[in-house]
Amino acid sequence: MAQRTSNAAMTIDPKLARRIRVVAFDLDGVMTDAGVYMGVAGTERIEMKKFSTQDSVGIKLLMATGITIAIVSGRISEATSIRARELGIEEVIQVADARKIAPFKALLERLGVKLDEVAFVGDDIPDVAVMKLVALPVGVGNAVREVREIAKFLTERSGGDGAVREFAEALLKARGEWDNVVNHYVVSREYSPPETPDV
Repeated sequence: MAQRTSNAAMTIDPKLARRIRVVAFDLDGVMTDAGVYMGVAGTERIEMKKFSTQDSVGIKLLMATGITIAIVSGRISEATSIRARELGIEEVIQVADARKIAPFKALLERLGVKLDEVAFVGDDIPDVAVMKLVALPVGVGNAVREVREIAKFLTERSGGDGAVREFAEALLKARGEWDNVVNHYVVSREYSPPETPDV
């Protein structure tokens, strides 16, 4: 199969988009730039990762439509757990050996979701096995050839640099929900509750 180099002419089929109930993301290289910053603070080992705030909003917009968000990572990292809690993502899989299929299938079974109702966003070879199973495999702009060849949608942005946001917008536009969910998001932030008067 020819390698795709741009999503300029790519769109997500609206019928498929409306079927999606779960969007799962690899973390390193998708929600981050694949860099891992390691060091020591005192006697404690620390690990840091850089995330995109624009991606955060994209995830919140997906969640606002009722789509379940999951993180499926081939590394165990406290930074991943912290980020998931910050975004309100409850479904988090972290496996040390990058064997993602069994826990991923168990997650979907628990949620009562079929593979043809799932999108998975990946960037590297450990993601390929899962991407082959789902209805909507997605590759980010910095994805390796093996991912690009099976992706039904490719972002132009790289992981950690707005790729998640780009995909979220494409999916919600294909579902016909983008304008409504954005307007609702904006309005929800225009209202400030009145201050409670001092008693």
